[in-house]
Amino acid sequence: MAIQAHLVELERKHRVLEGELHEALTHPSTDDLLIVELKRRKLMVKDAIQRLKLTASETVH
Repeated sequence: MAIQAHLVELERKHRVLEGELHEALTHPSTDDLLIVELKRRKLMVKDAIQRLKLTASETVH
């Protein structure tokens, strides 16, 4: 179940990035480029999660 372990790790990374983004957004002195980078990384992880779920569902059927 390597796919499941990878999925769990990606979901953990997504939660961490979500927390970092929330923290950055609550501080008015946070650099806008940092916020953009965090959003980009979070979206990349979310896309990877969706691709992995799709792959996992295709292998089951």
